[in-house]
Amino acid sequence: MTFILGLTGSIGMGKSTTSGLFREHGIPVHDADASVHALYRGRAVAPIGAAFPGVIRDGAVDRQALSAAVLGRPDALRRLEAVIHPLVREAEAAFLRRCGETGAGLAVLDVPLLLETQGESRCDAVLVVSAPADIQRQRVLARPEMTEDKFAAIMARQMPDAQKRARAHFIVDTARGVLAARRQVGSILSALAGRPGRGGQSVNRNEAETHA
Repeated sequence: MTFILGLTGSIGMGKSTTSGLFREHGIPVHDADASVHALYRGRAVAPIGAAFPGVIRDGAVDRQALSAAVLGRPDALRRLEAVIHPLVREAEAAFLRRCGETGAGLAVLDVPLLLETQGESRCDAVLVVSAPADIQRQRVLARPEMTEDKFAAIMARQMPDAQKRARAHFIVDTARGVLAARRQVGSILSALAGRPGRGGQSVNRNEAETHA
């Protein structure tokens, strides 16, 4: 099987940028957030509409309306997760099957709440994307529709960055910019070169470099 690298980190740490750097090397990446957004336009529309009346607009889940419906309501959030999480796991499993069928030596699972949901148990190693708290705060509050209350609610659901770093096999610090992050990703690929996944498939560094 493919070597599975779980990529995670708190909001605003630079996960999307870092997963993009793996894609530059031709490494397949499964983006859990993108999977959720696709579900909001597809299979999750009916069950979410039933669980949260009024959040469907033009045949898709209105993310702002849904966010307002669950913000500060742990019971509502659990109901939403009960709908979404199984569907996301199905999409992830299909992605990993495709990686195995194509002989990919390495695949990345980009999952924001990987450690909070004990998702590291289905990975061979964990990479945590990190940055100082002041940089994180600046990045997040610059986002459209973001508020202090929403930021606080999101952070309350996420494991503190220091705890994530302590549980990581690898760390990418995005505070120093994209070029520095790119070098860190290259070092990780070098460290994983030749390391077999759970089924014996080795990560092929040379093959990855040909896609850069």
